[in-house]
Amino acid sequence: MFVATLLCDPSTPKLDAALPVNLRNAWGGGDVIWLMPDVAAEFALASVPANFDVVWEECQALGVDLVIQPMEGRRKKMLLADMDSTMIQQECIDELADEAGVGARVADITARAMNGELDFEAALKERVGLLEGLDSGVIETVLATRITYMPGGKELVATMKANGGYAALVSGGFTAFTASVAAALGFDENRANTLLEEGGKLTGQVAMPILGREAKVQALEEISTRLRISEADVLAVGDGANDLGMLQRAGAGVALHAKPTVQAQAKIRVNHGDLTALLFLQGYAVSDFA
Repeated sequence: MFVATLLCDPSTPKLDAALPVNLRNAWGGGDVIWLMPDVAAEFALASVPANFDVVWEECQALGVDLVIQPMEGRRKKMLLADMDSTMIQQECIDELADEAGVGARVADITARAMNGELDFEAALKERVGLLEGLDSGVIETVLATRITYMPGGKELVATMKANGGYAALVSGGFTAFTASVAAALGFDENRANTLLEEGGKLTGQVAMPILGREAKVQALEEISTRLRISEADVLAVGDGANDLGMLQRAGAGVALHAKPTVQAQAKIRVNHGDLTALLFLQGYAVSDFA
C-alpha cells in the first residue's frame, strides 16, 4: 500500500478540501484523513498513479506539495538534517562574508556549489579564504542578529524524539553554528566543519578533513549502525547538492525548498510546506505534535 499526502504552508492555509477528495476519487484511494485543517491531508492508495508527475506539477501551481510513498515504515526512528537553508533560513558562511565585506562574492559561490555546479570542498576552501582576518567574535554577532530558524523545526525534532526518535544535525557549515542551532532545537548530536582561529581572528582556513557529501553519508551509516537501526529507518532532509548522497540513501530523503539539481534527483520534494511537512509525511496529525 501507498499513501498520498497533500500539504501547503501552514502560515497560509489554503488546501482546498475538494482537492484530496477529487484525487482520491480519480485514483481509487481510501478515505481522506485530515492531519491539519486546510493544511495537510492524506489517503491510502494501492499503487502509484501513472499520471503522478502531471498532477504533481498541477498541485505545485496551486501552492500544494504532493507526495506518494510506501505506507509501511514511513514513521522513522532517526532524523538526519542539514542546517543551512534547512533548519535555519540562512547560509552561515554568506552571513559571515557579509560582515567581512565580501558577501556578494561568497553568496554567488555558495549558490553555485549548492546547485552542484562547483566542487564542494574547493568552493568551501575558497569562501573560507575570503574570511581571513575576520574577528572571530563576529560569529556570535551573526548568531544573535542574523540567524533565524526554519518554521516547524522545533516541532519536528521534539515530536520525533517524543516518539523514540534520534536527531542528528550534519552540516557542511561550521561547528560554531551547529553547536548553537543543535542546542536550541534539541538535536542529540551535531557534526560540521571547524573554522580555524588564531589570536581572535579567522585564519582563512578550515580544519581537515572537510565534511562534505560523503561525510554526510558516513554520518548516516555510523549513527544508524550505532543506534542499531536500518538506513530505511532514517528520515533525511536537505536542500543542497552535498545533501544528495544522504537523501538518496535514507529511507525517506526530503528535498526541502531545494536547489533545482537536487529536486531533479530527490524522490520526495517539499517546496511549499515548512519543516512540519516532515511530520505530516510520517502520518503525524497536528494534535500529535510535541
